[in-house]
Amino acid sequence: MGAPAGPSPAVPARLLRRFGRRGRWAILLLGGTALLAASAFVGPVAIPPETVAAVLLHEVSGGALAPQPCGPLPLASAVCQSRIEIVWDVRLPALLLAAIAGAALGVSGATLQGVFRNPLADPYLLGLSSGAALGVAALFILKVGVAEANIVLPFLAFAGALGTGAIVLAAARRASRSVETLLLTGVAISNLLSAVMLVLVLSNPIGSLQVTFWLLGGLGGATWARDGIALGGVLVAGGILSLYGRELNLLQLGPEVAQSLGLQAARVRTRLLFLASLATAMAVAFTGVIGFVGLVSPHIVRRLLGGDYRVVLPASAFVGGVFLLVANDLALLALPTSELPVGIVTAFAGAPFFLALLYRRRRAVPDGGMP
Repeated sequence: MGAPAGPSPAVPARLLRRFGRRGRWAILLLGGTALLAASAFVGPVAIPPETVAAVLLHEVSGGALAPQPCGPLPLASAVCQSRIEIVWDVRLPALLLAAIAGAALGVSGATLQGVFRNPLADPYLLGLSSGAALGVAALFILKVGVAEANIVLPFLAFAGALGTGAIVLAAARRASRSVETLLLTGVAISNLLSAVMLVLVLSNPIGSLQVTFWLLGGLGGATWARDGIALGGVLVAGGILSLYGRELNLLQLGPEVAQSLGLQAARVRTRLLFLASLATAMAVAFTGVIGFVGLVSPHIVRRLLGGDYRVVLPASAFVGGVFLLVANDLALLALPTSELPVGIVTAFAGAPFFLALLYRRRRAVPDGGMP
């Protein structure tokens, strides 16, 4: 398919020599934790930082660390209660969903780049987003009520994305198990499902606006219950994926070499694609289509920590969560009085990165070679 998705071009050596791998891991962990904490203070409703901190401490500790839920300043009971709801029931679930979905997309992107041995691969390569969009379009076309939609929408989006992944794997298995077949089958099915979705959308103009907004990606529907469901699914799929670092390292040598070293390349590849599809479907079900997170995160990790997939997989999950948190903060800061879909922000950040990566990759390939 292409050259192995090895380490990205190194940053200046003098910058990396200052820290060992453990030091860079520590910086990533501390920076990500700090961003998660700081993100709680960002939102369309202006709330004093001391009030936000008091609410978080009060809710986390059950009142032990902060007996007064809104801080020492006197506030009316209704005002205090509204601020608690904004911080604890609106902001924090959205932040956790961003971290969960970003982690799912990050580890899925790293997995697919390793499976396809192509650094341009991302979680939507197999048409999963088109399948999820078709499920959502069917929901709006069926005119399901608002109360029911909050429950049915994630289920239909998840079923559409995972069903598409299953179709791609089944079709590729019947034809052959080559990487090229998987890729081309995904592209064909993605275009077919997009055409079906457009037919459904054109029959309901009102529903088309809802589908379009969902396709842009967002975290507005986050709740503690949804976070729990998403976290469980991502922990299972992402946790298992993170155990396949050795197998992905062998796949970078080529399927024939991997097979000679005792790895059942076709079976492992199918298993990895299924798990990546599962993690991506879980993220898409609750956030809509958020692009470029799974493309950018593995490249950041390889630049900082090297190309060993035993490190790349878990680190890409972490960086993906941080990346989506930052994008959500930028979306809130850009238009504080309205809800800017976070998918727009990731597109602005990821599209130039993709073009730069593609241009650099094409320069490295001889004329007439595979890009």
